[in-house]
Amino acid sequence: MSEETIDRAGTAPPVRDWPALDLPGTDFDPVLTELMREGPVTRVSLPNGEGWAWLVTRHDDVRLVANDPRFGREAVMDRQVTRLAPHFVPARGAVGFLDPPDHTRLRSPVAAAFTARGVERVRERSRGMLDELVGAMLKAGPPADLTEAVLRPFPIAVICELTGVPAADRHSMHTWTRLILSSSHGAEVSERAKQEMSAYFADLVGLRSDSTGEDVASLLGAAVGRDEITLEEAVGLAVLLQTGGEAVTNNSGQMFYLLLTRPELAERLRSEPEIRPRAIDELLRWIPHRNAVGLSRIVLEDVVVRGVRMRAGDAVYVSYLAANRDPEVFPDPDTIDFARSPNPHVSFGFGPHYCPGGMLARLESELLVDTVLDRAPGLKLAVPPEDVPFKKGALIRGPEALPVTW
Repeated sequence: MSEETIDRAGTAPPVRDWPALDLPGTDFDPVLTELMREGPVTRVSLPNGEGWAWLVTRHDDVRLVANDPRFGREAVMDRQVTRLAPHFVPARGAVGFLDPPDHTRLRSPVAAAFTARGVERVRERSRGMLDELVGAMLKAGPPADLTEAVLRPFPIAVICELTGVPAADRHSMHTWTRLILSSSHGAEVSERAKQEMSAYFADLVGLRSDSTGEDVASLLGAAVGRDEITLEEAVGLAVLLQTGGEAVTNNSGQMFYLLLTRPELAERLRSEPEIRPRAIDELLRWIPHRNAVGLSRIVLEDVVVRGVRMRAGDAVYVSYLAANRDPEVFPDPDTIDFARSPNPHVSFGFGPHYCPGGMLARLESELLVDTVLDRAPGLKLAVPPEDVPFKKGALIRGPEALPVTW
């Protein structure tokens, strides 16, 4: 592509259809591979919504777009931008569709819960809950579904611990989350689940306006009590954080599928426990955790990226998956290298919308690798790799079940 500025009316790249097909295992999206080869800035049309959008795939450009105020989320609210999700019903004022300073104001009350200190607060309780889950699986004997026995209940228990949801309500949280995140049940089912979870958090947060607790519901309740945020804003943020916890189930499912189909990697982690934190970062970089792309942004004023002029009003997507495979930043990017350093991956996003649960997700991944690998040294797949069922029609990739034996 020429370094001269490309005007949209001139020689803009062609619009490529991106069907975002259900992919097996941890295969990298072949369409995204082609788009990365075609150039740093391309144009795509996804299965739903309208029109086309710019796609940015290079590491530096992804970080630029994600962190630059000339690219906004709020303007997406009133647009049917081309997208993967079949339905698009964003709640006005939801943190994912706010730009600074409102975005900053809304995230500030819960920031303390997701700092290193806040996450460490739940480490030992999380380790205990995980030990119970793995112990119960081992006691029941093989074969087992690692997803059902451990990978699904564990992140829910941890995020509920952090948000202040009582243990008795975890099953409801899990049911609502699955319906909200799945595209296969239809818009009405998904929206009803979101409303039910929202009503739950409205009650939970509303009762804690005078709280001095360190859990998310208490922090939000206190912020509402101080009139820093509204109850509606607090509920929207609580729902986002709760559903985000479910992503760990899918990420860890892919991680263990990878370790069980590449036993040499698992064996290295068992024999060299000191490399585990760095290895987990590398696995987080490498795993293709989602289908296609997430939320778009709107160009708020004309911007030139890699010589391509994006006009005000254009939609633009960044691909964190592509950025994590940028050969200019990650030599031999398709290889899993546990010694990779530095490793500036963007698996948790970048800029104002960086995933607040990134540190918590790392903690959960470390605990899972430590506990499962050490307590089940003979763990292996109970079926051929190609028979492991992966989710279909989902925005976030991961195995539906992970049959194991030992």
